[in-house]
Amino acid sequence: MGPPHAELWRVLATNPMTALPQELRPLTRRVPPREISHDDLQLLRLLATGLPVDSVARRLDLSERTVRRRTRTVCDRLGFGTAIEAIVWAARRGLV
Repeated sequence: MGPPHAELWRVLATNPMTALPQELRPLTRRVPPREISHDDLQLLRLLATGLPVDSVARRLDLSERTVRRRTRTVCDRLGFGTAIEAIVWAARRGLV
């Protein structure tokens, strides 16, 4: 059996607009895409694939702790509470 979030990743990959319930969907008042760095987008793209943190860390040549910290920083900068919210927001804008 896959991880409990595997189904959400599958839905995100096929239809990010409806992956989350309406009350959890990001609002449009978030940071404009031009304010997201290339590194932020690269991190979100890898996380959007559903890779575990250790795999993302290896691909970016970073520690797992650094990946978690950068993920939190990106979410804070974008105004989201979770990485999934940030990924959905980026997917809606064609960034990931």
